[in-house]
Amino acid sequence: MKALQLTAFKQAGELVEVDQPEPGPGEVLVRIGGAGACHSDLHLMHDFEPGLLPWDPPFTLGHENAGWVEALGAGVSGLEVGEAVAVYGPWGCGRCRRCALGMENYCERPDLTGGAVGGLGTDGGMASHMVVPSVRHLVSIGDLDPAEAAPLTDAGLTPYHAVKRALPLLTPGSTAVVIGAGGLGHMAVQMLRVLSPATVVAVDQRPDALRLAESVGAHHGVASDGEAAATIRELSGGQGADVVIDCVGVDATLALGAAASRVLGQLLIVGIGGGTLPISFFSIPYEVSVATTYWGSLPELHEVLALARSGRITPHVTRFGLDEAPSVYERLADGEIEGRAVIVPS
Repeated sequence: MKALQLTAFKQAGELVEVDQPEPGPGEVLVRIGGAGACHSDLHLMHDFEPGLLPWDPPFTLGHENAGWVEALGAGVSGLEVGEAVAVYGPWGCGRCRRCALGMENYCERPDLTGGAVGGLGTDGGMASHMVVPSVRHLVSIGDLDPAEAAPLTDAGLTPYHAVKRALPLLTPGSTAVVIGAGGLGHMAVQMLRVLSPATVVAVDQRPDALRLAESVGAHHGVASDGEAAATIRELSGGQGADVVIDCVGVDATLALGAAASRVLGQLLIVGIGGGTLPISFFSIPYEVSVATTYWGSLPELHEVLALARSGRITPHVTRFGLDEAPSVYERLADGEIEGRAVIVPS
């Protein structure tokens, strides 16, 4: 079968021929109906040096996946061949306390797994088939289209986890800011509207991204320029944002998030742009909490999929064939993708 593989760090993905995998004991073979092209993959292709991560190429890309159960390995039960499923992305040890709570994104024993997950260290979904190591990593999606469901496993789940963390601050009259209205950001806007009464402000450099954010629920779209922090303060009655979700994570966006935050607010760093935020007593408003978040829990994925099935959230998806995947990443790097690009292998 054909697969888009990362063959080395700091190189573009390459279409190669590989053998179709077979599920071993306890494993499930999934026929892929959609694999999201995530900005995180660009860091593998352009930024990360060998040795930075606990695993190395080659492997098939694609860590946002959904499709249909194709075959069951020995001992697997609870799934039917042909069932439509989404793949929960973070694969933990399954044994520690965090994993027992469904929080495999924060597994306490990564030494037992090597830290690799499908599409990040081991073969993912940018191929016709992928093997999932355990039935616990598969969630039924009902009548959702797998190409629509695939982005929900990361571009949906990741901001959902951040929004839920911030909900105690998002009371009537509050303001929430989403920096970066791309794949994750346009989903964060929808979740803030669904889950909270906050005024939602989207910030981006791209006019098209701001139009998308406003079309899916942002009350205001703000250009990411030297006046952005002042504009956010004006929109929030001079107080600043109770919650800032930074889906980019570079120096400039982190500085903007700090400048736009309100006393006792939260600045949640979701994007892995490699930026840093200097902290001192007077560099951020009093008692602003700064936290990184990583993916989300398995119970939260169930909740995200339920919101999608009810029609309350909808990823903005553009579909591409597998042969187009290399050019999709070029367009993603150039900021030309609105919402989420999804590779449909078949």
